[in-house]
Amino acid sequence: MEKLRVLVIEIAYSRNHTKLSPLQRSLIPVLSFASSLYRLALSLRHYLYHLGIFRKHRLPVPVISVGNLTWGGNGKTPMVEFIARWLVDSGISPLILTRGYAGGDEARMLGRHLLGGPAKIGVGANRAAVAAAYFEKYGYVDPRSSTSYQRLRLNKVESHLNSEKVGAVILDDGMQHWSLHHDLEVVMVNGLVLWGCCHLLPLGPLREPLTALKRADVAVIHHADMVSEQGLKDAELMIREVKESLPIFYTRMTPLNFFEVSNINSKLPLGALCNAIILCVSAIGSANAFVNAIEKIGASFVDRLNFSDHHIFQARDVDLIRRRLEELEDKFGSKPVVVVTEKDYDRDAEILKGLYPFKVLVLCSALQFLSQKGCTEKGFKKLLEESLRKLKA
Repeated sequence: MEKLRVLVIEIAYSRNHTKLSPLQRSLIPVLSFASSLYRLALSLRHYLYHLGIFRKHRLPVPVISVGNLTWGGNGKTPMVEFIARWLVDSGISPLILTRGYAGGDEARMLGRHLLGGPAKIGVGANRAAVAAAYFEKYGYVDPRSSTSYQRLRLNKVESHLNSEKVGAVILDDGMQHWSLHHDLEVVMVNGLVLWGCCHLLPLGPLREPLTALKRADVAVIHHADMVSEQGLKDAELMIREVKESLPIFYTRMTPLNFFEVSNINSKLPLGALCNAIILCVSAIGSANAFVNAIEKIGASFVDRLNFSDHHIFQARDVDLIRRRLEELEDKFGSKPVVVVTEKDYDRDAEILKGLYPFKVLVLCSALQFLSQKGCTEKGFKKLLEESLRKLKA
């Protein structure tokens, strides 16, 4: 099944099907038929919402949706964390709603990063019901009467008395979650692969046609530091063709440090792996960006083992990783180091400990805005601020 997923992903992001293997080309008619069925189901769902048969639920606080049009590697989770921290710094207690897909690695990572603050994380497929449970438990702040909203600034405001009360909701992976009303739609775009072959699932990576960008209030091109200037221009052009007035920002993931799987409280500088033999192991949507970051820290040799996004490691996967490590040790005469992402760690830290005596490190990174064409982190925060002010008006 894992091999089939890899084959399908390669087809989805291929711009030239003639370069695919004979096996992959044989899958295209089946995937094309499935894609047509998916388009039909999507159209029917749109129509039912348009008729009012399916209804959107409006929450009593502003809802900021962070989503995308494709699967994986778009930087949604780091953006959710960034917005949550900005809200907290602005004196507003956020509730993050996530479905907890494939083991809930994203929810656990957010929980670790935001631990000790007023941000709350609700997990469940029925996000309206999850939100209602949190509103009942903690209460919520009416934006029409909240001091925090009245005094919202880019700098930190004085803490309000109702810090436990929810003041805003961040909808993780929310673009296709139509049952909740969105007050602000942030669309993340993976700059490394954009929209692949521009077909709908499963022939392509698109969850919706590109025309869905018309619903967006802001687009963010992620991994922009790894994209050529012409590539960024092409991405911007494609976005502008759908919605000319859409603000576009640019982000990257900045490596910070490592910690050991066996000791989460450890903190190692990036230079600790300079001249090391490294095996990058990941089950994320954009493995290339992860490996590229590791290559830049000055390792002597970097190898990789990629699994499909959100893959849950099994004992056989650990055996596969161990065999690769032993091959590297025989080849270079020194013990290689395994490096994984935080999502991989939070998916199942215990199974990674099974690689002992090989050392397993976790790369910690943070979202960073790039100053591009006048678009900066300060400008993005100002956009968020103005959006919340308009809701109160």
